[in-house]
Parts: sequence; structure tokens; C-alpha cells
Amino acid sequence: MTKKTPLVTGERVVVAVVVSRVILSLPLSLISHGFSLFLLCLSAFLVEIRAETSPFLLSRFRPRRGASSGILLGAVTLPSVMLSKLVQLTRAISLHEAGQDELSHVTMQYWAASASCCAILIYLSVIMSQAKRTESLSSSLWLTRVSLTGTVFYGVACFVSLSMISHTGLNTSLKMLWMLFHGLAAVKLIRHLLCTFPSCASIGEALLVTSGLVLYFGDFLACTIAKICENLIPVDLVSISYGIKRTETGIIVQVGLLLGLLLFPMVFRCVVHIYETFLRKRDGGQRNCSDAAKSILFFVSLVFFMALAVPSWMQFVHDFHQHPFLWVLTFVFSEPLKRISLCIYWVLLIVVSVSRFYSISRSSKVERILLRKYYHLMAVLMFLPALVLQPKFLDLAFGAALAVFVALEIIRIWRVQPLGEPLHHFMNAFTDHRDSELLIVSHFSLLLGCALPIWMSSGFNDRALSPFSGILSLGIGDTMASMVGHKYGVLRWSKTGKKTVEGTAAGITSVMAVCFVLVPVLASMGYILSQGWWSLLLAVTATGMLEAYTAQLDNAFIPLVFYSLLCL
Repeated sequence: MTKKTPLVTGERVVVAVVVSRVILSLPLSLISHGFSLFLLCLSAFLVEIRAETSPFLLSRFRPRRGASSGILLGAVTLPSVMLSKLVQLTRAISLHEAGQDELSHVTMQYWAASASCCAILIYLSVIMSQAKRTESLSSSLWLTRVSLTGTVFYGVACFVSLSMISHTGLNTSLKMLWMLFHGLAAVKLIRHLLCTFPSCASIGEALLVTSGLVLYFGDFLACTIAKICENLIPVDLVSISYGIKRTETGIIVQVGLLLGLLLFPMVFRCVVHIYETFLRKRDGGQRNCSDAAKSILFFVSLVFFMALAVPSWMQFVHDFHQHPFLWVLTFVFSEPLKRISLCIYWVLLIVVSVSRFYSISRSSKVERILLRKYYHLMAVLMFLPALVLQPKFLDLAFGAALAVFVALEIIRIWRVQPLGEPLHHFMNAFTDHRDSELLIVSHFSLLLGCALPIWMSSGFNDRALSPFSGILSLGIGDTMASMVGHKYGVLRWSKTGKKTVEGTAAGITSVMAVCFVLVPVLASMGYILSQGWWSLLLAVTATGMLEAYTAQLDNAFIPLVFYSLLCL
């Protein structure tokens, strides 16, 4: 028997408001993009309804318990962010602050993200169409026809948009093939994530992570192909996928540290396989690698890959003429008093806070959700002064911290001796119902929620508050909403949820209060301030309502939604 779910929920209403706000802000040159976002939103809405009324999809992938499917929110978040960036770039071009190559590059990223989400929706629809026994034939046929019609219109909108930034029909065909590649890669990756890490994420959360990773790796692949085949592929395709000038910090963080660590598990598996094959040939039997040998191989491979292989690739593709480690030392000591003092402040704050919170978690009855909000406040104390005073150094620090998190999570998952087991027990002290022993994602989502808006705001930015969207929404709004709601909340938004009206009001009010203080400070430092207060109030309110209604991992979605609204 299928369960009945309401067509209109608070989360879906907020998503509709956000998407409408993005579409209504588009200039005429981006109408085709807005039409595609509307189709994507409609398709995701239909797929989500079908997924939540049929147990077939949920039983196949075993998503995180206690969360809705989140398909609609997961499908439209990243395309909305990229479309908001396009709106911002059109303003930059009108002010002669940016060129057409940057607009073309972000256009390709928008269509790549949309293609990934669209392909995943089609994949989920195909899977659910196999469950014919649980659904009526007429409903299945109606939904199939609507989905196919939307897909056709989506493809037409994509083709028209890519034709407008191409000089030849060949280039348009190549770019459509590039979009198809993103879609196929996204389907393969989300299936792998949901099957490898069951009960670790909802389908919407996995959809957001998948589309982001495919976009990230696609950009890396485009850079490599364009460098190798610089004289063999069309010029404008090279300029779109490769010709955007990247800062040294962005190359080291986004290409060197993070990409290298994300690829390292595959490299390590190959190293272990080669070593075990060598042992079997030498001993003539079925012999596996011991735990001690695996640990040695792990750390040796990690040092070799990150210190030699990744820097060599960076120097080849991006013409980075200095070893990244030497560049980082030079960068830090270019302003030693400010940057080293900031590092000392961070280290002291982390040591004191983590030791204190760890002891509380072991001996106190403080609820885990409130304990985690203390880390949100710690993020404000760490990142807000650095973002105002040392934004470039904060970019590098975010990348280094995220790289450490990724490396430690790999060690914890694989139980690499001697750090794996102690690290696992330590991290379990800070987990809640949204984490599992297979994968702990809360610290990643908090750090990325603060870092992504700052990384995406590099270059032209006429909305001074947009880099602060992660810190404001998570460190201030989410924290105040949880604390006030837990202590004083009486009126609940829904019968089954825990979010209260009092908490949501406190979150919205606190973010607006901080903005009133922050705006004059930024103005005194020469930042561009061109956003109206009504637009800011709408962005803060929509983000606060999303936090109140969503059952998804709010650290992942709220900063991106807030950022997309602040860019408009």
C-alpha cells in the first residue's frame, strides 16, 4: 500500500519562492536559462511526489532515516546558485568589470550542473517505473509523458543557449556531448554513493553532493584536456573550459589539495592491489597485505601523491612555476604578523573549544544538537574576523582545514593504524542522528557551508554580504534558532517536527541585526554595497523558513540558498 503525502509542504513552498525569485531577477538574455530551471523544478517536484508515495525507491537505496527524499531541494539548489552567478556577471559586464569569456564559462557550469540533476531525475524515474505493482498504470503513464515532455523542452533550451555562445555548429555539438557526459557521470556517481554509504544521506543530499562533485571533476578534466589538446580543439571551447584565469590560492586549494585527496582513495586501492599481486607471485599463494603494511603503504602513498604527483600536474596544466608548499610559505610570511597571529588565535580557539566540548559530551546531559551549535558559534569567532581582515588568507586556510578533514575521514573509515580507531571513537562523541559510523559528514558540511560562498565570491562581487552567507546563516541564524527554540519555543511549525516559530523568528532577527552592524563596517573598508534592505530581508526570511521546514542537512543547503538570493 502506498502512503499518502500532501502535495504542498513548507519545504516545497519555500523552494518555489526561491526559484521564482531567481527567475524573476533574470535579464532577457538569460530567459532560456530561467525556462530550463522552471522545467527542472517541475520535473523534480513530480519525481519527489512519486518517490514519497512509493516505497520502491526508498527501499532500494536505503537513504538516511528521519528525512524526506529532498529531491526537489537537491535538484534546484546548485543550478539556482549558478544562475544567480550569471545574473551577477551580467551586471559586471555592463559595468565593464568582467568579460564575455567569464560569462561563457559560468554558462557552461550552469548547464553542466542542470544536466547532472536532470539525468539523475530521469534515472530515478526509470527506477520507479519498474515498480508497476505499487502504482496505477494511468498515473505512471501521465507522469512519464510529462517527464519526457519536460526533458525535450529542457534539451531545446540547452541547445539554444549553447548555440548563442558558439561560433560553429560543431562547437554546439561538442558542448551538448559534454553535457551528456556530466549527466552519465552523475547517474553513475549517485548510484555508487547511495549503495556504498547506505543510511548516510537522503536522496536530495546525495543529489546535491553528486552534482557538485561532477561539476568539480568536470572542470578539472576540461582543464587537462584543453592543455593537452590545445591546438586540436576549437578555440572558443578552450576559452570556455580553460581560459578563465585562476588565482594561485584557488589552484592550490581547489585543484591541488582537495582534488588530490578526493582522487587518492582510488590511487591507494591501485597501490594495494599491485602490492598484493606482487606478494602472490612471489609466494605462489593467496596472500593479502597485512594491516601494518597497509598503514605504511597508506602514508607513503599519501606523501608521494600529494607532494610530488599533484604538484607536477598543477605545474603542467596551470603553469604553476613553484612548488605549492614553497608558495604557501611565501604567502604566509608576506604578512607574518597578521597571518601567523591569526593562525595562533585559531589553534588556541580550536584546542580550548574541542577539549571543552569533548569533556561536556562525555559527562554532561546536554543535548547533542545544542552541543553541535557551539561549533557554529566557534565558526563565527574564527571566520568572521578573518573574512573582514584577511579574506585571501582565509581562502587558503579553508582549503587546508578541509584537506585535513578529508584525510582524517579516510583514515577513520579505513581504520588506518595507529590513528584509525582512536579517531573513530573521538569523532563519535560529536555525532547525532544525521551521521553514521560509515560516514560522518557534519563537520564537512559546516566547513563547506562557510567556505563555498567565500570561494564562489572571488572576482567581481557587487554584493558585499554574499561571502558572509555561510557564516551568517549557520553561525548566527541556525544557532540562535536552535537555542531559542529549544529553550523558549512553544508554537511548532508542524505536528511532527521540532522547529518552532519562536526559534525561526530569533534566527531571522539575529541575522538581520548582525547585517545592520556588518554593513557599516564593510562600507568603511571600501566594499561595494548595492543591495537594498528589502531584498536582504527577503533573502534572510526565505532562508530562515527553509531552515524551519526542511528535514535535510541544513548545513549543506541553507548557505547555498542564502548565497544565491544575496547575489540577485
